[in-house]
Amino acid sequence: MTKSTQTKLSKLNTIEYFSTEHLKDDLKRRSVRGGVVTITAQAFKFILRMGSTVVLARLLSPEDYGLIGMATVIIGFVQLFKDLGLSAATVQRTKINHQQVSTLFWINLIISCAIALVVVALAPVVAWFYDEPLLRGITLVLAITFVFGGLTVQHQALLQRQMRFKELAKIEIVSLLVGVIVAIASAWYGLGYWALVLMQIATVLTNAIAVWIACSWRPGLPVKDAAIKSMLAFGGNLTGFRLVNYFTRNLDNLLIGRYWGSQQLGLYAKAYQILLLPIQQVNSPVSSVALPALSRLQSEPEKYRRYYYKAILLITTLGMPIVGFMFASADKVILLMLGEQWIGAVTIFRFLMPAAFIGTFNVATGWVYQTLGRTDRQFRIELVMSTLNSIIFLIGIRWGAIGVAAIFGLTRPLLLFPKIIYCYKGTLLKPIDLMKTIALPSFASIGAAAIVMAINIFIPIEINMLIRLCLDFLIYSSLYLSIWLILPNGRHTLVDIVKIAKDFQKK
Repeated sequence: MTKSTQTKLSKLNTIEYFSTEHLKDDLKRRSVRGGVVTITAQAFKFILRMGSTVVLARLLSPEDYGLIGMATVIIGFVQLFKDLGLSAATVQRTKINHQQVSTLFWINLIISCAIALVVVALAPVVAWFYDEPLLRGITLVLAITFVFGGLTVQHQALLQRQMRFKELAKIEIVSLLVGVIVAIASAWYGLGYWALVLMQIATVLTNAIAVWIACSWRPGLPVKDAAIKSMLAFGGNLTGFRLVNYFTRNLDNLLIGRYWGSQQLGLYAKAYQILLLPIQQVNSPVSSVALPALSRLQSEPEKYRRYYYKAILLITTLGMPIVGFMFASADKVILLMLGEQWIGAVTIFRFLMPAAFIGTFNVATGWVYQTLGRTDRQFRIELVMSTLNSIIFLIGIRWGAIGVAAIFGLTRPLLLFPKIIYCYKGTLLKPIDLMKTIALPSFASIGAAAIVMAINIFIPIEINMLIRLCLDFLIYSSLYLSIWLILPNGRHTLVDIVKIAKDFQKK
């Protein structure tokens, strides 16, 4: 390759992957289009995940899921160090160049390989801790996923930075589809818990191949003075937050698996997964659009504020009614999706609901910290909140999985609002504006859920469970919409949301 050709390619990469000035001129259209693409992709992924859950839950046992749950607690903890927050730094930074991203790429890859070796070394420890010999082999095989993950961190960040959501959506759907096919085929042929292991490997391998095809950027050699110190600091604080947050989120699984065994952990983990799955289908695509968009608006506070509250309204309007409906019809959801062997998950499922309801907008603080470059504050507040959550789990474990679910679900709402107040300090954002934003979907969701539950209790109907669940859904949807229209300013806000939806359709 000639020097002139290399120069041309370097300039092309700068325009195509690093410069973001062209995005500001058309940010609204790109955000709308990105929202349509990512939400549509999430719908496909939701169908795939739900379908695979329905099939695999009948081919595998709670113990199989419990074994994977035990292994992934440790695997997931170590995986936090793979990224080091450097992908978020690439997305958030106003200006970035080829040398910086290349250096970050090699840092990510070296760390990922080192982590894979650490996981291999930890395999006997994991098996000893849970007193389960099968975990040694599971942990050793899962270590492979880190290497493939490290190869894709910066490529995915560049695609997200350029708001190329269509390519990212295709990659996610294809990767998940391959993983699901591998898992179902493996479970069908009697491989048991290995079906879940192979699903993870197939997904991450397919993702790595697809990302390198979609992103034509190729890393150069690392540069010692690439001016990445501030990016490493940003990523370090974000990693610290994720590390502490992960410990808190998985301490419940760790304690249940250690003291109550794989059966209770399987019930708890599956209830938690089903509960969060619909929320993730809303929060994940909106966040993937909101983070790069808000990062581009960080120097325009008023536009930032308007965009932020519209995004929060969108995720709560979609997410809160899902949680409300699942709470009202929890027994039918669990039995239809998983079968009678999972009936013990219903009580756990309902106790976790308050936490899930708050979880519909738990991204509210993360958006602010990451897009304004204040991950240091995010790390500090998480240290305090994680300490409180750890105490809560240690209290609840005395009563098993149900005790942990109950105390977590009931205390989660109390801990959120101090986090909001601390997060908004020093910005144009105000907690009262957030409360006003989420008021309508909150009241409508809770009100509809209460009425549906009352109907199920006082007017029992002996019909097919699937038909009854569909009937519950129709009643709930009608009630949710009616309450929106009755509440003050509800009609006006609903009209605005419909306009946004029409814009989505047009774009």
